[in-house]
Amino acid sequence: MTTAWLLVSALTLAAPSEKEILDGADARIREHRTAEAVLRILDREDRPLPAGTEVRIEQTNHAFLFGCNIFVLGRFKTPEENEAYAKHFAELLNYATLPFYWWAYEQKSDAPGHDRIDEIAHWCRENNVQMKGHPLAWNYIDPKWIPNDVDLARSLQMARIFREVSHFKNTIDIWDVVNEATAYDRPELIKNAPVTTRVIRETGVGPYLRQAFKAARAANPQATLIINDYRDGEDYAYKVLNELVDDQGKPLYDVIGIQSHQHGGAWSVQHIWEVCERFKRYGKPLHFTETTFVSGKQGWGLTDADPNFKWESTPEGEQRQADDAERFYTVLFSHPAVEAITWWDFADAMAWQEAPAGLIDKNLKPKPVYHRLKSLIKGKWWTQTTARIGDDGTARFRGFLGTYRLAASTGDAAAIGEFTLSRSADGAVEVRLK
Repeated sequence: MTTAWLLVSALTLAAPSEKEILDGADARIREHRTAEAVLRILDREDRPLPAGTEVRIEQTNHAFLFGCNIFVLGRFKTPEENEAYAKHFAELLNYATLPFYWWAYEQKSDAPGHDRIDEIAHWCRENNVQMKGHPLAWNYIDPKWIPNDVDLARSLQMARIFREVSHFKNTIDIWDVVNEATAYDRPELIKNAPVTTRVIRETGVGPYLRQAFKAARAANPQATLIINDYRDGEDYAYKVLNELVDDQGKPLYDVIGIQSHQHGGAWSVQHIWEVCERFKRYGKPLHFTETTFVSGKQGWGLTDADPNFKWESTPEGEQRQADDAERFYTVLFSHPAVEAITWWDFADAMAWQEAPAGLIDKNLKPKPVYHRLKSLIKGKWWTQTTARIGDDGTARFRGFLGTYRLAASTGDAAAIGEFTLSRSADGAVEVRLK
């Protein structure tokens, strides 16, 4: 027996079973997603509330990012449809992916689509939804106007990255910088994006990645920069992550983005766990950036294979979609390396591949998967409680990490305070009532 075989065998034997992973999820969630809060609450005159005072505590947002792309916000035919889409999104999610596909974003040279992003960003700010830009570099389709000159095209690409990140600084500070670099030379990409594909090939994957990330970092040193890919095996590590480092070997990325489209069927629990374990060793947070479960027939490219095929949601498929999503979200939320999950797409209407992939249906009504996730995100994993001021002048409770609103009666009136529950808090958190 070879050493390599023994190592693989040992790792296989050590891998937890599906039952072990699922049975331990609640305990891991409690350990990694909640914390004990110690609050010192001051009234409007900065006086500590007296012992025995009861306070009502309600979570207002998660620290964990539960998201979806929001590409079609406001793009439906009627005000009622647009209102339904926005309402359901805001009631469930706190994170949105905004579109920056170069060929669509800048259809004419020096005419970027800032106005559309500003429109979506305004809504996100109003609804307490954090934003991410996606993607800054992807050779999927060439902009029609791009010159057939590798050096000039590369320069324009890097300038575009710098422009977008700097323009939206303090509005969008999370970015998928480069998309799918492990497979930049797929035949369809060579056909549809010959210029930007040549840029990557002639520059070299590693140098290209480093230039792109350095351009984004120069534009906003505080930004969170993500490398995003659909391959979840060692190819991702060897072809991309090991290349995306500076001269001292330090990563130029802040987050590892992992796509998880599952049109063809749900990942096993063991596979979900193995992916998390594989990439956690890089010491960076993991974001599951594009997650899909369909509520109809399962399979890849069904509409491409049969132009007459119509992908419909079914009652059985909707139940399966809800079950698959609950299992997937539970495993990821319980893993300490994961910080975000982004669904793809929010509605069946206008979904990628015309698939019934949405959390809401083609009529913009919540599907079973929407209700199932809401029962977790805003139910089981959400804190609403009361606490009482003790003799030491503090109120204590255990809650999910995130932001909170606190209400207390002071004299004849109720007063409100806000605070954040995080693991970095040292000692009691001071809450001033208004």
